[in-house]
Amino acid sequence: MEWRDQGTVLAVRKHGETSVIVEVFTQTHGRHAGVVRGGISRKMTPHLQPGGQISVTWRARLEDHIGSFTVEPLKSRAAQVMSDPLALSALGSITALLVTTLPEREDHGYLYAETERLLDALGTSPDWPLSYLHWEVSLLEELGFGLDLSACAVTGSPDDLAYVSPKSGRAVSRKGAGEWADRLLPLPQCLLGQSSVDYVEIRQGLGTTGHFIARITAELFDKPLPQARERFLDRMARQARP
Repeated sequence: MEWRDQGTVLAVRKHGETSVIVEVFTQTHGRHAGVVRGGISRKMTPHLQPGGQISVTWRARLEDHIGSFTVEPLKSRAAQVMSDPLALSALGSITALLVTTLPEREDHGYLYAETERLLDALGTSPDWPLSYLHWEVSLLEELGFGLDLSACAVTGSPDDLAYVSPKSGRAVSRKGAGEWADRLLPLPQCLLGQSSVDYVEIRQGLGTTGHFIARITAELFDKPLPQARERFLDRMARQARP
């Protein structure tokens, strides 16, 4: 068995004396793992960092074997995030969420493209925190739980949407919320595409998307949200303070 693809390094763990197991989010083969012989060498280590773009050739005797990767570096994203602690923590959150939530060896072409755009924007585009929030919305869609923010679940009106139902993921207007408002999740304008980069709003939006991602990780994988995402939210909260 053999195929070639490209993708982003998500995680690396030692395997034996000189090898590593690398998890990669690939363009057409989804999240996939493989052994890289000599992966702990000084030559290979810089290219096998989370967020790095690599070309891989996977080989295995049988399809269900872990197999081995032959790796060629394409792009390092280390320099663009190392001087920006918030961007660096976002990178950790992205890779951890993909490892936690994506099933192995399933094609996720749309999410792959969204992920590559976001990773390229980290630390380079002033709008990347807003792009990160919308990436989590895309992640939810890919996991089969897309938010419906088009109209109020109660009144059917698209006006004055201010909340999200924690059960259905549908928008709710102020009028539709009524006395139940304190039991609903916030719907900041940045989730509706009607706001510029506002760290307070983005932090609120991440609280809402995080509610649903946490539910999925708990129900499907019996896991909490990865700590890397919590660290990112902590940094975002500090950034939001005046």
